[in-house]
Amino acid sequence: MRREISRRTYTLQALLLAAGLCCLPASFADDGGTAPEPVTSETSTQTEQATAPETGRRRPRPRAELENRPQAFDSTAVARPLPSTYPTEEIPLPDRWRLVETLGVNERWYDPYNQNTLKGDRPIGGTDHWFFVATGISDTVVEHRTFPTPVGVQTTDQAGNIDVFGNSESLVLSQTFLASAALIDGNTTFKPQDLEFRVALALNLNDVDVEERRILFVEPTKGKRRTDAFLGLQEAFVDYHIRNVSDRYDFDSVRVGIQPFSSDFRGFLFQDNQLGVRFFGNRDNNRWQYNLAAFLRLEKDTNSGLNSVVDAPRDDIIFFANAFRQDFPVPGMTSLASITYNLNRESGDITVDDNGFPVRPALLGDLRGRDYDVVYLGYSLDGRYGRLNLSASSYAALGQDRNSIFTGRETDIRAGFVAAEASYDYNWIRTRVSALYASGDKDPYDDVETGFDAIFENPQFAGGDTSYWIRQTVPFAGGGRAIALSGRNGILNSLRSSKEQGQSNFNNPGTILLGLGADFDLTPETRVSFNANHIRFDQTAVVEALRMQGDIGSEIGNDLSISATYRPAFTQNIVFRASAASLELGDGFKDLFTAKDQRDRHYSVLLNLVLTY
Repeated sequence: MRREISRRTYTLQALLLAAGLCCLPASFADDGGTAPEPVTSETSTQTEQATAPETGRRRPRPRAELENRPQAFDSTAVARPLPSTYPTEEIPLPDRWRLVETLGVNERWYDPYNQNTLKGDRPIGGTDHWFFVATGISDTVVEHRTFPTPVGVQTTDQAGNIDVFGNSESLVLSQTFLASAALIDGNTTFKPQDLEFRVALALNLNDVDVEERRILFVEPTKGKRRTDAFLGLQEAFVDYHIRNVSDRYDFDSVRVGIQPFSSDFRGFLFQDNQLGVRFFGNRDNNRWQYNLAAFLRLEKDTNSGLNSVVDAPRDDIIFFANAFRQDFPVPGMTSLASITYNLNRESGDITVDDNGFPVRPALLGDLRGRDYDVVYLGYSLDGRYGRLNLSASSYAALGQDRNSIFTGRETDIRAGFVAAEASYDYNWIRTRVSALYASGDKDPYDDVETGFDAIFENPQFAGGDTSYWIRQTVPFAGGGRAIALSGRNGILNSLRSSKEQGQSNFNNPGTILLGLGADFDLTPETRVSFNANHIRFDQTAVVEALRMQGDIGSEIGNDLSISATYRPAFTQNIVFRASAASLELGDGFKDLFTAKDQRDRHYSVLLNLVLTY
């Protein structure tokens, strides 16, 4: 019994010792503290009988080293080079851009896709961090359209025609050439540029043919066709990198001069190239971006809409402060909070456009000039939630109008705007739904103006400029002279003389839009889009008061459009676009514009070719 217990004890100690969990007992401290003998039935008996180890005998111990085992031979392995074969000297290259030359890629000045110094792909000769970027754009437009064309008995070419509206056909040909050049200091692959000088010139040639007089010129003797040309300065600024604020190149910069700026994701409030100063930058690994800007509005050319630097700037100043936050409120979405202040002091201006029509003050209401202060509080959202794409904007317009066009008194401005567009992608199809609400003024004779108007809108929304209502100017006749119900490339019923040269007007009927649309990517080069928008007035009190006409309906009509975009080179360098749109007239539109030919619809057909270098 005792022998069995001893055997188990030695066996347990051996196992614990092998696992490193047990120390040698004092009885094994002799002979240098070596490990005990392997335990067997014979050795355990000898150990039990002996009180001390035999003289000259040593207990076996583990081997200190493992035996060398032959390694498998791999015939495909490459032997490691000897140190003597490494180069002892480095061969420097002029810069990393010339590495592509060793691959057989040679520069061609007319090729924007391969290495090209004119496109900023490598430094200017003699420098290692100055780059030159040139851009050229040709934009060709051919457009046939119809719209309500006001006419008087003293100007019509058609004897016996005493209607308020005449022949509505017109044809527009427009060619714009834009050339820009930028000189940039700094390697922008990994960090912001240090300095940039940029200038862009645009030359527009346009020819318009209409069927009635006094549409293109205030003087009837000038006829029904106009050909015009204008050269505008669209960009001229200096961009200076003030500092980096983190090792991830978060930065602060300032840009001074004529520069592009958009107040929100879709251009609802302001999107233009104007003269100003802008501080901008980012924080927290680009999760935050900010803008602090002030712009003095330049005068625009009447027929091209380009900047006119030969005319004195307008007495109209805009201040912007906004902040972007990425991945808020959920990952994939970007939030934008903004404050915009429009300070207008043009009540003393009398401005006539290039065609002889008054634009400031607008020939509407009491025909007097106006000063106003408006603060726009805005919040916008853009991004993706799962497979749902969402873009939305909202504004509250708060301020004072120094001279209401209806009462001549100082009035408060309290107007609102909200728009949203959601789309869903399934394979090669994108479907979308759009909704917009801009408040209208329900009582033009009180001391509050509640019709929302923008500063300079250019909306990419509900089909964009393929939509009839957004692209075309709809004149307002009978309640004002040289006034548009809605302007070109605009969506709001603002009743202003011109988007480019007129003042904002918060005495307007407002706008409501509901739309459906779909994009079909038939091939990588071809996309076809459909849009259907229902448009109506929010309030009709203003147009009823101006026209002295009661019971004007609120429905403007249904805007139906189809467009096709073709990119033969799979890029944006050659883009051909064709679109057709029709406005199926609602009761409100018919009440305002009862034409001689009693149309049930107005239409437009657009052909557009854009070439970019």
